[in-house]
Amino acid sequence: MTVSGGVLPAVLALPATADTVVRLLARGDDEPPVTLPRDPAREAARRELSKQMYHENDPSWLQRALEAFWDWVDDLLGAASTATPGGALGLVVIVVAVLAALWWRLGTPRRSPVTSPVLFDDRPRSAAEHRAAAEAHAAQGHWNQAVQERMRAVVRALEERALLDPRPGRTADEAAAEAGRALPAHTDRLRTAARDFDDVTYGGRTATEDTYRRLAALDGDLERAKPALAGTHADARQGAAG
Repeated sequence: MTVSGGVLPAVLALPATADTVVRLLARGDDEPPVTLPRDPAREAARRELSKQMYHENDPSWLQRALEAFWDWVDDLLGAASTATPGGALGLVVIVVAVLAALWWRLGTPRRSPVTSPVLFDDRPRSAAEHRAAAEAHAAQGHWNQAVQERMRAVVRALEERALLDPRPGRTADEAAAEAGRALPAHTDRLRTAARDFDDVTYGGRTATEDTYRRLAALDGDLERAKPALAGTHADARQGAAG
């Protein structure tokens, strides 16, 4: 077989399958051309191009996924800017307006305290009002709310008697510790009441009727209790233990 100048080196450099095809096509003028069926030729080309040597520089699946995602985002923004009066600038103005409306409606996001939950909300009420709310919840069997309101009644009553200084943001634990210094005979019961309040308010636990009745009894005892003088704290503790 004779090949005209310059073709032979290129033929020798091709892979085996492509080389065979070229050799068959590059026959001399005195030989009839060889006609290959279309399907075998396509299959041979597919097998040749599927070899790893042709795909060493292909992008990874992650790169292809990222490119598809950004193409989708670009198409989405392009469609939105086309449908929005004013184009891209109009779209930006609308987004800013929506964010401003949400900010004005919802206000600045606030993180609720986790480690130091406050005892009272922003609506100051008297001890009698808290007791009435507690009894109303108890009558309906809403023991969680009843315990919460009764504990607030306890602390508010101590503030009204000047045994505790009114202080916004006070927690149940802080109130129990401060009240225990003024009424040392009830220190343990005050701590238990504060723990019950925290459990049902922030600990996800469910109060029972016994929990509420125990707190209501403490409220009544504290109303009749007299603050101990600094020098009689030890005697008061001993009397409570006896």
